[in-house]
Amino acid sequence: MTTEFFDVVIVGAGLSGIGTAYHLQEKCPGKSYVILEGRDALGGTWDLFRYPGIRSDSDMHTLGYKFKPWREAKAIADGPSILNYVRETAVENNIEEHIRYRHWVEKAHWSSTEARWTVECERKDTGETVRFCCNFLLMCSGYYSHDKGNTPDFEGRDRFQGDIIHPQKWPAELDYEDKQVLVIGSGATAMTLVPAMAKRAKHVTMLQRSPTYVLSLPDVDVVANFLRKVLPDKAAYAITRWKNVGFQRFLYKHLRAKPEKSKQKLIHMVKKRLPADFDVETHFTPGYNPWDERLCLLPNGDLFQAINAGKVSVVTDHIETFTETGLRLKSGDLLEADIVVTATGLSLIMLGGVAFSVDGQPVDFADTFTYMGMMYSEVPNMISTFGYINASWTLRSDLTAEWTCRLLNYMDEAGHLQCAPRLRPEDRNMAIRPFIDNFTPGYIERVMHLFPKQGASEPWVNTQDYGRERKMFSRAPIEDGVLDFNPAAPNAAASTETSNRASVPETSGGVRMDQSA
Repeated sequence: MTTEFFDVVIVGAGLSGIGTAYHLQEKCPGKSYVILEGRDALGGTWDLFRYPGIRSDSDMHTLGYKFKPWREAKAIADGPSILNYVRETAVENNIEEHIRYRHWVEKAHWSSTEARWTVECERKDTGETVRFCCNFLLMCSGYYSHDKGNTPDFEGRDRFQGDIIHPQKWPAELDYEDKQVLVIGSGATAMTLVPAMAKRAKHVTMLQRSPTYVLSLPDVDVVANFLRKVLPDKAAYAITRWKNVGFQRFLYKHLRAKPEKSKQKLIHMVKKRLPADFDVETHFTPGYNPWDERLCLLPNGDLFQAINAGKVSVVTDHIETFTETGLRLKSGDLLEADIVVTATGLSLIMLGGVAFSVDGQPVDFADTFTYMGMMYSEVPNMISTFGYINASWTLRSDLTAEWTCRLLNYMDEAGHLQCAPRLRPEDRNMAIRPFIDNFTPGYIERVMHLFPKQGASEPWVNTQDYGRERKMFSRAPIEDGVLDFNPAAPNAAASTETSNRASVPETSGGVRMDQSA
């Protein structure tokens, strides 16, 4: 087995990984790096998901990169357009040449003596185990398993004689023309699938256990398209991005500050778009407050249009069992279907499911505290990207990458080879909160016990507040009394000065683990 050395290893060639590579090239041009991608293509989510209607649920002026203007007319973009945007970014900036495809990361071991990470991968094309060593490890592997989505263990599933499909494993050959389709779920995926499939299916039924808040907005940003006509692309994009960030923050804070009033307003907006005899109370009135779970965006009210056209029905009930021809509900009602789509969510995993160890000791991230939402107590030289649940993911991805470059440049200037967040004496009895707080969808609550904890005060917080973090990440001193910079042992310097990409023959084995990319 050979070992290659780089200054930085990035895990994942999705939206976050490509953006991080751009910032690294721009702000730390002397750093060598490689991107390890488990799949055979870049794009992450936008290459993985192929179901009908796949699109963003955030506007592309904020989901897009800070440094690359979104030039398409539609602000709520379809999946292929977003994938093309990510590919363009990689090609234009010569990032793709740094990607190693079909490299599934299994293990990552930190050595304080050598001040480096050793990363083990399984090559999916050859089956061999390969190693990469680096001084800094950047995890851009997302937050869910790319191997499989979440599917409940439905009673009688094997009896059903039709097709059962999970959106994460959508078969390209699936023919649903003039078929009865039943979509289980009421989250963003279901809200996207249902109106898209209704264009060709005979009828689509959306079956939900409980309702979700929905918000209808145009898929075209009129202001953005006008600005692009009168201003250079970068200026128009910057103004639109500022406008839309402001709108996102206002909407989130307003809904949170006045939950009952906000709830009534959202429900009133739904009633205006549906027939007077439609049971909005049952099907579109959640039992929780707005933003306890994420709002679902309906571009141009497409779901309402499909309901009004008689192409879509909504049923709110619980499943008792599958039958040979559909589902029997706990109410006793029967739903017939040729195809059942289980839009029942993602399977969240911590840092791509990679097995981490520090100086020979396995790392259980549930026993750590998050540092600024991107590092972990007692884990050196590793940063992970985790975006916003209340705004566009890339807003935080960009901030995290920029702060990473600040840290790397500071360490070079100060002569530091390693750093790790460490709890101070005054931090050891601080109040403990979950990594994601005040957000209660099932796919989050199922796994939060596996994630790091956050404290009650900076920097041990994951604020999920873009305005606050934009200032904190750009202005807060790197030397804050929490990041502990330790000189490495003498032989570490010699290790890091070896030739980049040098190959050293070694032998070792590995156990395969799932790695999101």
